[in-house]
Amino acid sequence: MAHTRTTDVLIAGAGPVGLSAAAELRRNGVRCRLVDRLPARLPYAKAVGIQPRTLEIWDRMGLARTVLEAAVPLRGQLIHVNGRERARIDLALPSEVPYGFAALPQYETERLLEEYLAGLGTAVERGTELLSFTQDEDGVTARLGTAAGATEEVRARYLVGCDGAHSTVRKALGLGFEGGAFAEEYMLADVEADWDLPSGYGLRSSHRTDDGSTDDLLVCIPLPGAGRYRMSMLVPPELSTRATGGATERAPDGGVTDGAPAPGDGVAHGLEGGRTPELSDIQAVVDRLAPGPTTVSRLRWSSVFRISHRIVDRYGDGRVFVAGDAAHIHPPTGAQGMNTGIQDACNLAWKLALVLRDRAGPGLLTSYDAERRPVGEEVVGRTVRHATQGIESEPDDQRTLMLREAQLLVGYRGGPLSGSPYGPADAPQPGDRAPDCAGLTTPVAAYPLRLLDVLRDRTGHVLVLYTADAAEPAAAAAAAAATLLPGAGPTALAVLAREAAPTRPGVLSVPEYRDAAGEFARLYRPDGPTGFVVRPDGQLGARFPLAGTAAALTGYLEALSVPV
Repeated sequence: MAHTRTTDVLIAGAGPVGLSAAAELRRNGVRCRLVDRLPARLPYAKAVGIQPRTLEIWDRMGLARTVLEAAVPLRGQLIHVNGRERARIDLALPSEVPYGFAALPQYETERLLEEYLAGLGTAVERGTELLSFTQDEDGVTARLGTAAGATEEVRARYLVGCDGAHSTVRKALGLGFEGGAFAEEYMLADVEADWDLPSGYGLRSSHRTDDGSTDDLLVCIPLPGAGRYRMSMLVPPELSTRATGGATERAPDGGVTDGAPAPGDGVAHGLEGGRTPELSDIQAVVDRLAPGPTTVSRLRWSSVFRISHRIVDRYGDGRVFVAGDAAHIHPPTGAQGMNTGIQDACNLAWKLALVLRDRAGPGLLTSYDAERRPVGEEVVGRTVRHATQGIESEPDDQRTLMLREAQLLVGYRGGPLSGSPYGPADAPQPGDRAPDCAGLTTPVAAYPLRLLDVLRDRTGHVLVLYTADAAEPAAAAAAAAATLLPGAGPTALAVLAREAAPTRPGVLSVPEYRDAAGEFARLYRPDGPTGFVVRPDGQLGARFPLAGTAAALTGYLEALSVPV
């Protein structure tokens, strides 16, 4: 065994969730190692939907533009039942939301994240598997194995398991993972279709029996490339993995790939293998359920998969945490899984960074479970409802439904880091997402900015102060904040005002923006001069009157376990 190497954080699993965790940690100057047992990225279009909230997070990282250049827009979905169009769902969001829905094959998402991480000086350690670990009061000792058969001991201050539905980390921690599995099996295929569906629209076509149950199903999501779709459908009996007991997955060239569930862990979720669906199997379903005569071609990949719905009883234990599919699995309805996992990773990473830099106490890390497990529970419950009853079963109005699917309503009001509310109850409050807004101007730039432009590339908290004219009250509040917030890590200050401010020699230099379009005031509804703390993950940490800046920030820092 090789000698022990040390790092701040060891991350097991280099899918989108593990890559996101590593990227956020490295952005914050934290040393980490990212290991994955597979020798290379799997070339499969598994998770393909990218939610607007994820794009906002990537915007702050400086990654959104790269993703947008590779992805395609998702504009809506056509719903057909028994050969007739029953509904057309348009994925419309309020005009102030900066991004729409997008689709990108998972392997491309991983490639872009991996290239971003490499730019921060960290590479994925492929063919390296987490075999076991122990933890004590000071850290975690992990044993890694390589494809060559060598073993290595690693000492880390924290371990994060992003190692999927069959997580080694979760099982070693003994976390509960209650739930169940759907009886149905599905085929998944990456193909091209020559139909004339409107650009950017997916398709859900089903056949219902007289008792209302569904006995045939076709779901298609557009992908980059002419006529390219990720299709899923019920599996015919001759392809059932339960009949064959198979547990391997085959690419179209017949080569065996390592994407199968871990045997004997009791979790029936993911790509199961057995006999690989052929193009003729996909064509047969398309012939029955497509809106019109359609030919499918260019099969890139296919598999059989199962769906479970489970969530852990806690998101961590001591110095070890789980995120993504290691913590929650559920139907792929609405493309919620990967995006929820990415938000898990970002929520945990900024908190680990503060603790590791001694800017916050370890107590901050308990808020990861308190904030993210309720989100996971809601997502699991909602996706099960949508899978069994359809999205049309939701009681919400269309606007609320779309905002929830876009993950723009995820919030932590009443959580351990959310301070007291201030101002109108229906305005953004501590724990809520910090809305983006347009129309911010500066004396120099000849074009308006968005709030995301102000937040982009910042790794810490941002204190936004809103006043009528950006005069002395804001400067005084900024000075008070400057004495307090450095304890919480790198912090930026910005003043927003209804009117431009004159130059004030000798006053603390703070970036100032004019709310020229009045959009910040409309969305945030400040009650007089008001301060807002924007967390590193884009949620509001505090909202307060400027006259009470010191007290409000002291309270927020105490919630972060920061010595004041």
